[in-house]
Amino acid sequence: MMVSEEIFDILGDDLSGFEGRGAAFVTFGETMVRDTPADDERLERTRRVHVSLAGSEFTLAVMLARLGVPSSYVTRVPDNPYGWMLRNVAREQGVGSDYFVWAEKTEPIGRFLYELGRTPRRGVGWYQRKFSAASKLGAGMVDWESALADARLFHTSGISFGLSTHSGYERNYLLEAFQEAVAARPSGCLVGLDFNYRGTLWSPAQCAQVMTPLVTEHVDVLITTIEDMARIYSMDCGRIGADEIVKGDIGRLGDEDVQAFMRELVDRFRLRVVGVTIRYPDTHERHRWESAAMDREGHFFRSAAVRPIVLRDRLGGGDTWNGGFYYGLLTAPDRATAIRKGVLVGDAATRLKQTLMFDLPIITRQEIQARMRADVVGGAKRTAR
Repeated sequence: MMVSEEIFDILGDDLSGFEGRGAAFVTFGETMVRDTPADDERLERTRRVHVSLAGSEFTLAVMLARLGVPSSYVTRVPDNPYGWMLRNVAREQGVGSDYFVWAEKTEPIGRFLYELGRTPRRGVGWYQRKFSAASKLGAGMVDWESALADARLFHTSGISFGLSTHSGYERNYLLEAFQEAVAARPSGCLVGLDFNYRGTLWSPAQCAQVMTPLVTEHVDVLITTIEDMARIYSMDCGRIGADEIVKGDIGRLGDEDVQAFMRELVDRFRLRVVGVTIRYPDTHERHRWESAAMDREGHFFRSAAVRPIVLRDRLGGGDTWNGGFYYGLLTAPDRATAIRKGVLVGDAATRLKQTLMFDLPIITRQEIQARMRADVVGGAKRTAR
């Protein structure tokens, strides 16, 4: 069901239930140092770079913290200036860093070399994540009972579990840490996961071998894309076949197709809630965006419209949507309302974030509220003074 005229008042939300307690949202994973040319050169030619931070889970924690939800981030970083930079930015954005695991200063932090595209040349990223400090975040390193004491949602992404395969380890350290955390979480704490397949880290078969039992046994809320599910599980989207999805350019999907796809996910993985983000890249600079969510009771909501974005930087867009979606789940009075609210807040947040450079969603609740209102009643095109 879609309620296109609905405007949630997130500025009026009562967040007092979060006060005087520990983090309601806890996530863990790897944050990389991102290098982006600052002189309009190709990566191989640049002599000046913008240094920023990139990482799915950290970006999400920043979004929720900026929305007023107490959030904490767990990772393993070297005790050197790059590790300190991540800690400092976390503190600046109100994200808890008390459970950082500090590695020897000589251990590497993950790096991400990113070159912005321009039509018709697409953007390209280069991972340097093998043997990173975060890839060795294992069991016994974090006091999860303390870290999750007040958590209502514990989140990670599939990226984290691909790091061990990528590095050629015999053990999946982050998987062991995840299992330890799930066992220690308090009653009522949901487990969320963004599937986030990355072909650089592992093959579809390697991914499925780890992720299938993990999602089926532990995950309550799954966020994914139609493309990832087609690639890993050969899943169709209603009448649209998996092969056609993987090739891309599938066009807008009917509600019945999206609902069939989401129902299959709920049943296959025994989920409580599933969220799906759908991106239509028309050119490198101009994309269109929509999303949808469904729970096991059949409550379904889809973006009222496919809306345009003129991009500055798409990276972090999906993670920002995740933050908005989780905000709905954490603040709405019932599941049906939570799904509607999460989709609308997520859509507004990600469309704003993708007009900004770099991964972190440095946007405000007021901007998100204004965007949601403008999507319904119009306006918000002139400069605000």
